[in-house]
Amino acid sequence: DVRAIRRRLNLTQKAFAKLFGFSAAAVRDWEQRRRRPEASARVLLKIIDRDPESVVRALASSGGDGVNLDKD
Repeated sequence: DVRAIRRRLNLTQKAFAKLFGFSAAAVRDWEQRRRRPEASARVLLKIIDRDPESVVRALASSGGDGVNLDKD
């Protein structure tokens, strides 16, 4: 469930989309069940669900914006 993953990370739809490379419209459509994520997006969402910090590190090392998920 995309909404549950995003809420657990305490991110807005826009921030979640930007951090993980999705469009904000896609995140909105997935959460409202208008569209189902494609297979590759489902794989990435599963990894985000299990280990979001690893995804953030991987994206940061490939030119991401360096945002972290620390709750402090």
